[in-house]
Amino acid sequence: MSRAIWSIKNIAARANLLGSERCFSTSSQLYGGQDSPAWRSTPTQMTSSEAFTETLVANGLTNIFGIVGSAFMDALDIFPAAGIRFVSVQHEQNATHMADGYSRVTNKPSACIAQNGPGITNFVTGVAAAYWAHSPVVVITPETGSLTNGLGGFQETNQLPIFSEITKYQAHVVSPKRMAEFTNRCFHYAMMERGPVQLNIPRDMFYGDVVTTIPPPLVIEKSAGGPAALQEATELLAGAKNPVIVSGGGVVMADGVAQVQALAEALQIPVCSTYLHNDSFPADHPLWMGPLGYQGSKAAMNTISKADVVLAIGTRLGPFGALPQYGFDYWPKDAKIIQVESNARRLGLTKKIDVGILGDAKLTSEALLAKLQAASPACLDNKGDRLSAAKLEKEKWEAELDAMSVTPAGQALMEPRHALRELEKAMPDNAMVSTDIGNICSVSNSYLRFKNPNSFFAAMSFGNCGYAFPCAMGAKLGAPDRPAIAYVGDGAWGMSLNEIMTCVRENIPAIAVVFNNGQWGAEKKNQVDFYGDRYVGTNIQNPSFAEVSRVMGAEGIKVDKPEEVGAALKTLIASGKPGVLEIMVSKTLADPFRRDALSKPIRHLDKYKTFV
Repeated sequence: MSRAIWSIKNIAARANLLGSERCFSTSSQLYGGQDSPAWRSTPTQMTSSEAFTETLVANGLTNIFGIVGSAFMDALDIFPAAGIRFVSVQHEQNATHMADGYSRVTNKPSACIAQNGPGITNFVTGVAAAYWAHSPVVVITPETGSLTNGLGGFQETNQLPIFSEITKYQAHVVSPKRMAEFTNRCFHYAMMERGPVQLNIPRDMFYGDVVTTIPPPLVIEKSAGGPAALQEATELLAGAKNPVIVSGGGVVMADGVAQVQALAEALQIPVCSTYLHNDSFPADHPLWMGPLGYQGSKAAMNTISKADVVLAIGTRLGPFGALPQYGFDYWPKDAKIIQVESNARRLGLTKKIDVGILGDAKLTSEALLAKLQAASPACLDNKGDRLSAAKLEKEKWEAELDAMSVTPAGQALMEPRHALRELEKAMPDNAMVSTDIGNICSVSNSYLRFKNPNSFFAAMSFGNCGYAFPCAMGAKLGAPDRPAIAYVGDGAWGMSLNEIMTCVRENIPAIAVVFNNGQWGAEKKNQVDFYGDRYVGTNIQNPSFAEVSRVMGAEGIKVDKPEEVGAALKTLIASGKPGVLEIMVSKTLADPFRRDALSKPIRHLDKYKTFV
């Protein structure tokens, strides 16, 4: 098994190498910040709030998401002078989702903050979502003052245990003198370990004079992996006759899509994207087969099922992303599996692997390409037959999708797949799309294709409703020149529609596409399949969401015909304003996420005998 090689060096000493090495940093020097002020190196008197704020600045922070609270108001007061925009939201959970979206599009750390107690507990779902999206969100949690902690005062709770299982690191500021140190370390660990971290600050720690420097952010260099593992992987790939690449989210996080593309082109290897990482390889590239996982590409599944060697790059091979689909258990049982992962604990965790490379996806791809260029890969001898077969699989899948994406003549409401196809046709090349959990949103996996990385932000394996729209808002702030579009079901939309007010107030032109079919579709499908069409809690009545959006001061368009969908989306994007595209669709439901999650009911009491 390979070993990671880490080195920590001063930024100034490394400045001439940053263009060629794969480094992780929160440094404003890397993020285009200004020259360092004196207190980067010279101990300077400042208040604890100033030390906190200047450490945020040193780590490149320009936006922070949250709801105002007295616990951190001393620092909040100087955010504008520091160049930090405080984005005031409607609910703290959505602040974490916005920070998540911002991080995912920029590949930089972000932060959220709220009032101690109830404001902080509202963070929990969003932090868990960021954890499973591997988003470097610094969760700042002001706490009851240190001298009254444990007395049961106003808005008091023990905040560290709440986040212990959904953060990569937790810091508790025990003295104003350590404010800058702990704040800096949180940004450092968030990027190095790719996930949310908690910075817990008793509210009295924002006050007091300190003499301190602001710690310079560190550059962390990662490696391509151990030489033995790289050599073993090279030999397997060189001898493979039908290899397939699986490109995961780690490829996007490592800024390594171009390197994976170069490797695929050199060996003429088809590429499948992992579940909900449709932006991990260019969709217009002839070698891209589409995504795996729920409602993914049959072309990808049929192709990988025949592989003799699978090179899985930048992926933990999560169990949900390789479940049987369309009645087909497609994961190859006899193939040799090479897994490239930056987290040692995930190597071989969910799938049996033959070679594990603890390495950065970008650097590993470059290293394997260099080694294979010196070899004579066997797969090049039969590339014509392999690629012809892959091309045929793609053509068959597109024809099947076209046939499924049609509304029968005379039907009053369009089919969900028809709406998704029309959205796909109208989607700008540079668009960013976030998706909520739910039946229609999950079916969109068949239709979402991206030419650029950092474009697709799903709720990932935590799978919470209410994720998509605030995530799209954060992404829009991170990439203001790109359209930001959220796909949301009508049930889940009730959890985030309040953020339309935030969009209007903060001038964030994100767009929500709301599929209105009057039901919690994913759960209703379980009632259809297992509970005799007994609908409890799954049928809902809705207002016009487009009208509600207009009342809030945003745009709103309601459509019920397929030919109206594309034009409406383009109109909203061109408006430069936030808005809602409400699409009236039929109640047709796709297959459940997994059929082994439920069983046919058994009843023993006479009063329930008919409920089977």
